[in-house]
Amino acid sequence: MATKKKNGTAKFFNRFSGAVTKATGKPAAFIIALVIIIVWGVTGPIFNFSNTWQLVINTGTTIITFLMVFVIQHSQNKDTVAIQLKLNELIAANCDASNRLVAIEDLTDEELTAIKKFYTHLARTAKDNNVFETHSLDEAKQNSASKSKIKSPKK
Repeated sequence: MATKKKNGTAKFFNRFSGAVTKATGKPAAFIIALVIIIVWGVTGPIFNFSNTWQLVINTGTTIITFLMVFVIQHSQNKDTVAIQLKLNELIAANCDASNRLVAIEDLTDEELTAIKKFYTHLARTAKDNNVFETHSLDEAKQNSASKSKIKSPKK
């Protein structure tokens, strides 16, 4: 029973965060927020710029910002997972590509840095040698192994 409630809550929050993210990303949401700020600013002299007048906008914006952080983060996490899965499918579907990077998002920062350094070196080497067909880890190893066997004649 608890699992159904958990799934129902997750589904509701998923739909809710998607709707809020879409709604707040529209120009109308910005215009509404701008109108609220203008109305608040115009009412300043009416309330003698009191502490309560300032507290209203401060509290309102703080609460909205606090809640929006969670809603936007949820949507961002969902989008990131979807993009990763699409990329994984593209890698897996390409028979010539290495599957080593399919779950790269699960690596540590140090591991990602090492792979980035490898690809930077690979790009520099390809540029220096005018080699543009290398595009995977496996091919890079094969190409570098075959090139190391071929030595230019000494003069």
